[in-house]
Amino acid sequence: MKYFKKLEGSRLYLSPVNPEDVETYTRWINDLSVSVRLGNSREVFGLQREQVLLEDMVKEGQNFAIVRMDDDQLLGNCSLFAMDSIRRVAEVGIFLGDEEQRGQGYGTEALQLICEYGFKILNLNNIMLRVFEFNQPAIRCYEKAGFRVFGRRSQSYYMNDTYFDEIYMEMLRSDCKTTYLDAKLPRRN
Repeated sequence: MKYFKKLEGSRLYLSPVNPEDVETYTRWINDLSVSVRLGNSREVFGLQREQVLLEDMVKEGQNFAIVRMDDDQLLGNCSLFAMDSIRRVAEVGIFLGDEEQRGQGYGTEALQLICEYGFKILNLNNIMLRVFEFNQPAIRCYEKAGFRVFGRRSQSYYMNDTYFDEIYMEMLRSDCKTTYLDAKLPRRN
């Protein structure tokens, strides 16, 4: 089996990252439609470099492959990082690799799953993310998942003779309305 259902939603599940997907991840991260949105379009990722990154992701942190439920197709990945268990905060990152998979609600569902996991399993209270202002489809996805804008860093990304703002969004534990994990978690009667 290539993937393992750690967190299940309605149309997808989150699995530990599989380093055997190195060619797929390398193709995605070198695709400008992905790397520009992630802010690393100047980076060049070969198979060896991506293999090291994937192996590091497997060894530590909360890093998940996003996998479609009906056919076990890898769609992208998402991670919780910069976690501080005393302050109960973290950041989340996500991307969907193939353009035809975007705009279908997969990103929203994956974010809801990983945030619910962060709040209910990891005991976080605040999860934030960063997005560039030109990435309007992502901003709409994040808002649908329950995130709200709380700030911005002006003119912090320069590309193609243009400055763009970096937008900061957050979700609080009290904002999390999803119940994907409730059936699997114990409750006091």
